[in-house]
Amino acid sequence: MNKTALPYYAKLAFVLMSLIAIGYIAILGKEVLAPLVFSFLFAMLLLPLTRFLEQKCRLPRAAAAMVSVILFTGTIVLIGYAVGSQINNLSDDFPALKKQITQSYTEMNVWLETQFHINASKQLTKIEKTGADSAGGIISTTVLSISSIVLFLVFIFIYTSFILLYRKILVGFLLKAFGKDSETLVFDIAEEIQNIMKKYITGLFLEMVIVTAVVFGLLSIIGVKYALLLALITGIFNLIPYVGIFTAMALSSVLTLGTIGPAKALIVAVSIIGVHLVDSNLIMPRVVGSKVKLNALMVVLGVVVGEMIWGLSGMFLAIPVIAIIKIIFDRVEDLKPWGLLLGGEKDYGAAVVAAVAQEVEQEPVIEKENEI
Repeated sequence: MNKTALPYYAKLAFVLMSLIAIGYIAILGKEVLAPLVFSFLFAMLLLPLTRFLEQKCRLPRAAAAMVSVILFTGTIVLIGYAVGSQINNLSDDFPALKKQITQSYTEMNVWLETQFHINASKQLTKIEKTGADSAGGIISTTVLSISSIVLFLVFIFIYTSFILLYRKILVGFLLKAFGKDSETLVFDIAEEIQNIMKKYITGLFLEMVIVTAVVFGLLSIIGVKYALLLALITGIFNLIPYVGIFTAMALSSVLTLGTIGPAKALIVAVSIIGVHLVDSNLIMPRVVGSKVKLNALMVVLGVVVGEMIWGLSGMFLAIPVIAIIKIIFDRVEDLKPWGLLLGGEKDYGAAVVAAVAQEVEQEPVIEKENEI
């Protein structure tokens, strides 16, 4: 039975409608889907440990999944405790820090008024009034944000446990959903996603530890008071591509400005940018080493779209989600051009070579058809 070949514009229309539908569903189901995607990635990371506990320690599947999640939760709690203890120390010095930052800001405004004739006194009065009016709102918003984050994390750990527990059911569903003819393709895609995501997430955590250690060493040499806190913030924020490192640099510079002075704040900013350059060109390619190569344009667009759909969670999930999408696109024949769009120059070169090879193989057939 011959399959009806759709023209390219019809295929493009179907793909675009599918993308719009997926985006709309993602926006509507943000509260459920965001922790579910995080749980899926964490389950990929914890799957080897769960299998070890099942096969070597003879634990039941439910107990192995629960122990894996508890160990992972303990690691997250330790990191949170380290950050929280440092923030607690910062709160003790907050009045002096606020005074120093206000003084530095006033000196900068006086310099701007002297050099560029900008009226700094009106700006400072307006800022102080705005801060006084919004103090209560900031406190209430902070309390609500903390409670939302805690609830978000609780759902992530619950979902992760269930994904590890019912992983065979999920794989069986995919096999039934796509039919017997696609069993090999589904298994190949699932195995490749598992291997690459495990390697990516493990490398990402290792990269975070390396960046944190390097930044802590540099800030300690410079003499920054809250070196450990700023190093942890930089390591965690570095997980957000491109945007995170500049946010961490701004926070570090402001805290250094309030505790030491503008000269050291500038040195801190330059140091963090230097660490970012070394990380992007040396540490990340070697430590993370993912087989999925994404071009920078798609990564930046993914981060922006992820922030628009899911906020900060979307920024964290941008790269792994795009990597999973690229794996699927590369394995499905009709979607390979979209996988090529997400990939780098090496993918393009490989695609060109494959296309040329295919044309060379078809040339004799075309000549015979012409002869007939």
